[in-house]
Amino acid sequence: MLWHIGNTTVRTPYRLREALIALQGTSLNGNLHGKQKENAFASLLHESKVADVQRLEADPDSDVSDLGRKWRSALSQLGFITYNVSDELFAQATAGIPELSGRSFEITPNGYRLIQSEPMTAQQECFLRSLLAYRIPSPIEPRYVCPPFNPLKFVIDVMFELQVFGSESSLSFVEFALFIQTATPSNGVSAIAKEVIQFRQRKESATGNLRDFYRQEYQNTVLKNNPKVPKDIIRTKVQTLNDYADLSFRYLKATGLFRSRGNGITLNPTKIEVANKIHESEETQYNDAAYLSNLWKGAQLPTDDEATAIQVVENLAQQIAAKGEAVEPVQPGEDISVKRHVLEEKLLHLEEMEYYKSQAQQIEEISAWIKAFLEGSAKLPNGETAKIPKGEEPAYLEWIIWRSFLAINSLQNAPWEARRFQVDQDFLPISTAPGGGPDMVFEFSDAIVVVEVTLTNSSRQEAAEGEPVRRHVAKYVEAQPAKGGKPVYGLFIAINIDSNTAHTFRTGDWYLKDDSKINLHIVPLKLQDFYKLFQYGSNKLAEMPAILKDVILNCRVQATKEAPAWKQTISEIIDQTVMR
Repeated sequence: MLWHIGNTTVRTPYRLREALIALQGTSLNGNLHGKQKENAFASLLHESKVADVQRLEADPDSDVSDLGRKWRSALSQLGFITYNVSDELFAQATAGIPELSGRSFEITPNGYRLIQSEPMTAQQECFLRSLLAYRIPSPIEPRYVCPPFNPLKFVIDVMFELQVFGSESSLSFVEFALFIQTATPSNGVSAIAKEVIQFRQRKESATGNLRDFYRQEYQNTVLKNNPKVPKDIIRTKVQTLNDYADLSFRYLKATGLFRSRGNGITLNPTKIEVANKIHESEETQYNDAAYLSNLWKGAQLPTDDEATAIQVVENLAQQIAAKGEAVEPVQPGEDISVKRHVLEEKLLHLEEMEYYKSQAQQIEEISAWIKAFLEGSAKLPNGETAKIPKGEEPAYLEWIIWRSFLAINSLQNAPWEARRFQVDQDFLPISTAPGGGPDMVFEFSDAIVVVEVTLTNSSRQEAAEGEPVRRHVAKYVEAQPAKGGKPVYGLFIAINIDSNTAHTFRTGDWYLKDDSKINLHIVPLKLQDFYKLFQYGSNKLAEMPAILKDVILNCRVQATKEAPAWKQTISEIIDQTVMR
């Protein structure tokens, strides 16, 4: 048997929240039956920029009902919308949920909870409620042939069992693909942990020839689960193993209980008390109605119990104290849930400061990620390949530019204040920056740099970015005192710069509400040129704020040229700078 969490169409769990936000308040909420509605849902997701449905770009009348069904399935699997079951079962499942009107594919209480969750930690709590309630097989996913089990608890149990055997309580990507997602608790948690340990021992013996070792291990797993599979199909089966492991990793990490470790996962120290409580608990078996009810409401968490919540708060306080920060003890009558969220955010900020300070030592890795955007992939310093996850290119572009500025190590604003996009517990992007403001803002001792990035090309670039970028830069210019304020510069970074976009930024003037005019200093920069500048500054990071300011000013001096010539001059200025 091979199981997975989530939906291969929606590889980024956090996008489900964006889909719910688009869905709420429309006539499609609780009305997603049939091809026409499925098409309408896919179109809604495209128009809301939740999904990039390229077929609609080519032909607005294209049939995209398949995408509507897949997104509907992803939302219903995890209980964020209801499911189309028999009238009798539906009535039983919704009997204790007054918020539901009785329609299939309607946003559930846990779905609304996710919509209302702004901080990343609050969103993760919604995914935790979902995955703690989640069982396979179920009335929603009946195809699995095994006793019902909770994948989240199963993975946690295996990790704790590895500890019992004195082995590392983490799971590499390959270990998960070969031994976890191909088994269930009925195989025996101890037996599975032993298989993982034996694999690690075989791997130690295969040092120097790991590629052949992995190939053989994957082939053995495919044949073990299907001895009659034709040889020419083995490669496809191997790819399926990897695809499902990648998908499950993403959804497991969305609970906040796991962190990346190499190419695998380990338990998140911040949430170790919660993971331990889940491990110690008995898995509840539900009938179909109780299962759906629990999934739609969201499972009760260990932290819903006050005694457990206090233990978690004390553990968080210890971790914060270990980083040299004092924590006020819980006061009588204090809301323990609020206290927990405050401490979780404080700990995340402390860890993000550590991450920020480490970026100056990550120049090669950052460069490789920028190169991956320019060439499709690149080799990381550890030998692995940097490849931008499909569908996440905009978020990753913001993320790598943010990291580039962090590496300069001269910020006067906090790293979380410098970005408007959200990151997870591994500081990987989970979404792009929302509208209404710039992607990033970096404050240095003598300047503020407002940064916008895009993957948009052609004349669409100017239409999508010309006005918002100027408005966002103007907001920061206006906020500076007339005398003594820091100069504000705008940096617009794209793979390629359309001449219409460059033309818009040449003058860049902006009128305020009182009709007074302010001058904007915005420079459009190709990603290739940014890459050259970053490479040049890698050995002189302390000088980079001044170098960057000089480049922007020199480029602005040339802004009197026509747009095509100005673009060429900007590239020449970068080349002259890096050849000094």
